[in-house]
Amino acid sequence: MTTDPLVVFTPSGKRGHFPLGTPVLTAARQLGVDLDSVCGGRGICSKCQITPSYGEFPKHGVTVSEGALSEWNAVEQRYDDKRGLKPGRRLGCQATVQGDVVIDVPPESQVHRQVVRKAAAARSITMDPATRLYFVVVEEPDMHSPTGDLERLERALREQWQIDAITADLSLMSKLQPVLRKGKWEVTVAVHRGHKDEVAQVVEIWPGLHEDGLYGLAIDLGSTTIAAHLTDLDTGEVKASSGLMNPQIRFGEDLMSRVSYAMMNPGGDQEMTRAVREAINDLTTSIAEEAGIDAALIVETVFVCNPVMHHLLLGLDPVELGQAPFALATSESMSLPAREMELTKMNPRAQVYILPCIAGHVGADCAAVALSEEPGKSEDLVLIVDVGTNAEILLGNTSRVLACSSPTGPAFEGAQISSGQRAAPGAIERIEIDPVTKEPRFRVIGSEKWSNEEGFDQVVATTGITGICGSGIIEAVAEMRIAGLLDESGLIGSAEQTGTPRCIPEGRTHSYLIHDASAEGGPRITVTQGDIRAIQLAKSALYAGARLLMDEMAVDTVDRVVLAGAFGAHISTKHAMVLGMIPDAPLDKVSSAGNAAGTGARIALCNITARAEIERIVRQITKVETAIEPKFQDHFVAANAIPHKTDPFPELAQVVTLPAPSFNTGGGDEGSGRRRRRRS
Repeated sequence: MTTDPLVVFTPSGKRGHFPLGTPVLTAARQLGVDLDSVCGGRGICSKCQITPSYGEFPKHGVTVSEGALSEWNAVEQRYDDKRGLKPGRRLGCQATVQGDVVIDVPPESQVHRQVVRKAAAARSITMDPATRLYFVVVEEPDMHSPTGDLERLERALREQWQIDAITADLSLMSKLQPVLRKGKWEVTVAVHRGHKDEVAQVVEIWPGLHEDGLYGLAIDLGSTTIAAHLTDLDTGEVKASSGLMNPQIRFGEDLMSRVSYAMMNPGGDQEMTRAVREAINDLTTSIAEEAGIDAALIVETVFVCNPVMHHLLLGLDPVELGQAPFALATSESMSLPAREMELTKMNPRAQVYILPCIAGHVGADCAAVALSEEPGKSEDLVLIVDVGTNAEILLGNTSRVLACSSPTGPAFEGAQISSGQRAAPGAIERIEIDPVTKEPRFRVIGSEKWSNEEGFDQVVATTGITGICGSGIIEAVAEMRIAGLLDESGLIGSAEQTGTPRCIPEGRTHSYLIHDASAEGGPRITVTQGDIRAIQLAKSALYAGARLLMDEMAVDTVDRVVLAGAFGAHISTKHAMVLGMIPDAPLDKVSSAGNAAGTGARIALCNITARAEIERIVRQITKVETAIEPKFQDHFVAANAIPHKTDPFPELAQVVTLPAPSFNTGGGDEGSGRRRRRRS
């Protein structure tokens, strides 16, 4: 057994043991970690920046001490003096391994930058934002009428726009008089008034007529990805969408790992809060640059997030969310100044609104999905599944709406998969396997051509074929089941059993070879038995959560299924059914809603009436707690089979025939089941 230190890289999850003194960049390259460098390790380009993390990491089974990396050296100091390094950052070419360590590779240090898979969906929204622009003509001061400039601005807003009362903080007051005089008493003001506010607040003022617009951010703060939509507060138009990895992933891929980190490391919650706020500040700057606007014109931000992200964003200790009864510090919506959350890259007087949480494990992101998809207004019974590292599930109609969360883990995002990576150019995102020849063909992000089409190699020459992302691994497992490479239990057969040399031995199990460029120094992309198990665990948790809601509703079928999130937009309904990720339903009744949580955030950003509406709706949603419901485990175990041990999936049988191989010595059990129907 090796005594060399263990190095764990996040967000990829790749790990390995390396001798003392190994440069981090060398370890990354040997493991195939996506860490950039163009200067040959001389500390010049700074593209190999990394962030080490210290403390207890139960998820990784490692404790990281302060001396896990070599001391700060002269090369790093020289670069920091000239260009600056963010606090906590090191240069991967200079820092060497001195002990067990967890290392985060930030987005800007990755060669293959993530593609935002949560693009804004087209949506008609009635515009009624909390922050609006008003052009006013203010009465000039007079010796015989000794009122202050703010009071005369207030009178102008009351007389010209029927805004009764205003307030302004000291930073706005300091610029009020110069701006009034520069504009010759004609000014434009941005006024914020939330749906619960008695008094409006002036958040910005410009001389004359301001015509450069006013903007807000709708942010879906997920466990793995932060997605933002820069929105025009006058028209509702999305000017830019951008995203990045949640840097908290280095503290744990799933929510409970982060709660554990906070429990076991004093100040760990503050560390995670600081990391996510810095990421949001970076995202604000980059999305403003992308849209070509001044970031100071961003005057409002709406957040949707799960309960753990909610607490860590606000700087609240999430420990209570890790143990029954999973108590929230607050479940109500929140309105507060952005500066209280250290969001400093937008307007200094910008306001933040956070949607309400439904319960301890069902957060504001689920509330946003309910706002966007309106299950409570559906005449038929609709199941809405928002898949991510933590799945949010809604089931309902006009009579009743139920909600639960299900811990699917990061596998659907491509994390903890042997050849997995985030959605970036070069990642395999679609795959088909010929059921006769067992040969694969695939598409990568950045190319519309399949790998067996002429011109494919030329198209992917710049990006290469780098790995497989979440949508790719899901389709790969489903296609392997259709092609007979997997049995019902998820076991990969040998070359003799499957009839293809692509099934190769790997220890006591087998893996399926998709692409091999090792001869040219490229990656060898396989689906391993461990990958299959990771997907089985994720899909079983998802299916079990949905079935639990159906049990509570006393039904065995749903009328339609809506897939939300990045998964819903990029996975075919057929592959979802083959895997058994969702309960059986007619394929023409399974649709995609795109990033429904992000859409809900945009609706709340653009319409304050919608904020009052969702605050009312969440009080009417019934929460089902998967963590303490005994039937969840029963459904979970049955769902480990592909597609399912007991559910016959008759709708799926109409579009695809699943072979029934058994690679277990004792043979397989296909199970039995009846056609499920609504219970009386």
